[in-house]
Amino acid sequence: MKYYWAINTYIKHLLRFLLLIGLLAGCSLEKKSAVNRGLQNLTAHYNILFNANDLLRQKQEIYAASYIDNYSQILRVYQDTIAHSGVDKDLDAVIGKANNIINLKEQSHYIGDAYLLLTKANYLYGSYFVADEFGSYVVRNYSDRPLLSAEARNWRVRTLLNLHQLPLAKAVSDTGLSVLFYAKKKVDAANTYAARLQYDIDAGDYKEGEEMAKNAIKAVSDSKLKRRLIFILAQLQEQNHKSADAYASYSKIVKSNAVFEMAFNAELNRIRIEDTQNNVHITRQERLRRLLRNENNKEFIDQIYYQIAELYAADGKIEDAIKNYRLSINHSTKNQNQKGLDYLRLADISFTKKGDYTAAKNLYDSTLLNLSPTYPGYRTIQLKANNLQILGEQLRIIAREDTLQQLAQLNEKDRAARLDELAKIHVTEVKAAAAAATTSAFTDANAPTSSVATATTPGANTFYFYNVNSLSQGFNDFKRRWGNRKLEDNWRRSARANSDITNNTQNITNQVDPSVLPKKDQKSNDDIIAATYKQMIVQDLPLTPQNIAASNARVYTAYFNIANFYRDVLQDHKEAITTYETLLKRFPDGTEKPAIYYNLYRLYSDIDQAKSDYYKDLLLKNYAETPFAKVILDPDYGRKMNDKDAEFNALYNQVYDLYAHKQYTDVIDRTNQLLQQFPGNKLAAQLAYLKAMAAGHQEKLLPFRMDLYNILNDYPNDPLIVPLINEHLTYIDANQAELASRPVVLVDNDLYDSPFAQSLVITKTPVVVQAPPAAAKQPAANQPAKVTAVTKPANMIFSMRDSSRYYFVINVNAATTNLSSSRFGIGQFNRANYPPEAGIKHQLKYAGTDNQLIFVGVFPSLASAKDYARAIIPLMPQIMKVPADKYSFFIATQENLDKLEDKKMLDSYIDFYQKNY
Repeated sequence: MKYYWAINTYIKHLLRFLLLIGLLAGCSLEKKSAVNRGLQNLTAHYNILFNANDLLRQKQEIYAASYIDNYSQILRVYQDTIAHSGVDKDLDAVIGKANNIINLKEQSHYIGDAYLLLTKANYLYGSYFVADEFGSYVVRNYSDRPLLSAEARNWRVRTLLNLHQLPLAKAVSDTGLSVLFYAKKKVDAANTYAARLQYDIDAGDYKEGEEMAKNAIKAVSDSKLKRRLIFILAQLQEQNHKSADAYASYSKIVKSNAVFEMAFNAELNRIRIEDTQNNVHITRQERLRRLLRNENNKEFIDQIYYQIAELYAADGKIEDAIKNYRLSINHSTKNQNQKGLDYLRLADISFTKKGDYTAAKNLYDSTLLNLSPTYPGYRTIQLKANNLQILGEQLRIIAREDTLQQLAQLNEKDRAARLDELAKIHVTEVKAAAAAATTSAFTDANAPTSSVATATTPGANTFYFYNVNSLSQGFNDFKRRWGNRKLEDNWRRSARANSDITNNTQNITNQVDPSVLPKKDQKSNDDIIAATYKQMIVQDLPLTPQNIAASNARVYTAYFNIANFYRDVLQDHKEAITTYETLLKRFPDGTEKPAIYYNLYRLYSDIDQAKSDYYKDLLLKNYAETPFAKVILDPDYGRKMNDKDAEFNALYNQVYDLYAHKQYTDVIDRTNQLLQQFPGNKLAAQLAYLKAMAAGHQEKLLPFRMDLYNILNDYPNDPLIVPLINEHLTYIDANQAELASRPVVLVDNDLYDSPFAQSLVITKTPVVVQAPPAAAKQPAANQPAKVTAVTKPANMIFSMRDSSRYYFVINVNAATTNLSSSRFGIGQFNRANYPPEAGIKHQLKYAGTDNQLIFVGVFPSLASAKDYARAIIPLMPQIMKVPADKYSFFIATQENLDKLEDKKMLDSYIDFYQKNY
């Protein structure tokens, strides 16, 4: 101790001496001298490098403590894979300290150490490309420092594995092993072997992995890492069919002071190996239940129940899994991450198995509340929770259409019997749901047990019409569109003879108590529920080839939208791959095969190179002329395509102008030319639609309806035009007699009179034009210029007050561009998705001389404006006839929208919007 005190005193005196010399030297500190080198070495090492490495050590310990291992797979060597989001002040501090050494201590011996700090900090930040650049720089430039370059090389291997660059990671690791083999002094042997071990696990080379694990165990000094390596060694020995060796390795963990999860799983695996050797056939659930009865495991009951639930879930026993996840939650008092995992599994079950998206949302929220933000995939869970409505709507479409097709395939007798059977089940479920709702009014609304209870029939969760939540939405949509109608033939016709909507539904509408009616006219509530339920099913049964094709198109589009959503929004590549491949399996002749092949080629490139090459070869072999193949063969093709799209947008606008000026014959001729000249263009369906509308002003109903069906057949997956045409066909079916009597199906007077025209022809919406001319910006000759400078911050200019008037706004940064065709596309979308009485209109205003604002509304709440935004944004590339970099979106209240008079105010609002919405 006295020696330590003496050394410490000596260092203090030395620092004072060097500080005095520094003060005397004054401005000469930048000069290269022994004094300056000594001072910079001392301050860089003790003041900066030591503190930075200590920060990194603490950060790695925090990551390791919050990392959740998956013991059903081979463990990862290092517990440093986290969800990276936002700013990390500790890692920023490390990067700042490293830059201080590089920029201010250029004469010190620690420049290489500073670059290694940057490697580590960027790795932990998740900036793997940057980390690899710094690591590579250290390896190249500091070969004279073997320890430093070896450490940098090991971090490079870890970084490259996170970048999924396995061949390059192997090459770097090979160099490290070679240096280690020939080095007179073993340099960082433990981490060299450990990094190679992780490569072997990722590459599936378990034989070499076993040897690397043994080498790393011999070389490592950290007891915690050593226990982890022993567990990994046992897992690899199992994979290599060395049961006795694996049992011995697991036993070392059981007898050590390893953390519970590791010791617990080692004991489970040891029991399994022992039972296998003794030819004892006992299920894993039974082994786990044995552990429940052991008093030594009292503190870990929640984790045991979780493992039991996982096994039931893997076997498809969903109700048993739910029960045990709940038991895990109820017994979880200390381990928040465990509780978070339970909620996550329950949320996934509600979402994927039950189709109960409200319950799923609540459970995902509980997951995020309990799970550590450093949990891998935390950000993905957050995104999924925030976007359940979008995914849920697409999954509802698939479930509904699949169910309708199943029923449509039955003969009339079997279908009627099946409908009666389903109606009885539905009545029971509705009553159960009503009883549950009544009960829940007297219980805690946030109780976790209420979140998973769904009104579905066990074993039939994928059947759409068993799901009360989905049905309630479908029933409301049906009533809004058709009213209360009796289940009968030709029920769609609004003017059918002897129309007899059921007395009972009339009584309900008129609020007449059925009990006061004559007994022969009375119907029980059960009968009403059953009849309405069957009516709702029958209305959309696809009984004709055209309807079956349309139903398949809706399923196809929904799957495609889900895959794209997983890819682009959630960035969940595995789910995106699964959905794309499901689409290929269900629809092997689908129209989007080139796009799907291309997406699978790109998505697999980071996961499985062989699969990536497989889809690439399919694309190049079978669809060599598509843009997707050309992008692979010619990296510059994307820019060329953008130029071509701009050209086609201009041509489309010319056709639209002809249509707007009622030059219908020219529209038809020009459309035929463009479709022949640009086959497969993304606007082809819209061109065909314009052509059909133009023809509708020159032909009778029958050929016009055939034109609409032809568009459905030619473009079954177009998300903008298909819903619109289905809406038109529905109206035609309901008003066939009146439309057939017309000399031409579309007449100009329809613009003002007929509701059919409001669905089909361009609607004249009020246009608010605020002067774009530059002259408006100039003061009159005899007037002083008006000062319009904004000095108040944006949060004082704009209001966050809730409003009943919200607008979805498209900001186009091109004041001279004609937006008529783009607005027509918005009108198409609105007509297909909103009834006329909703009053959803698109209008135009200018914000200065450079920006046009198309604002759509009015929406009564922020939530409804967001729903509109979620629905239309995926279609904007087809709707907007301007380059993508020229427009953006936001939501504004009427109060804030009125303030957007110039670009400065617009920019201020966009900043305000991004910070507050």
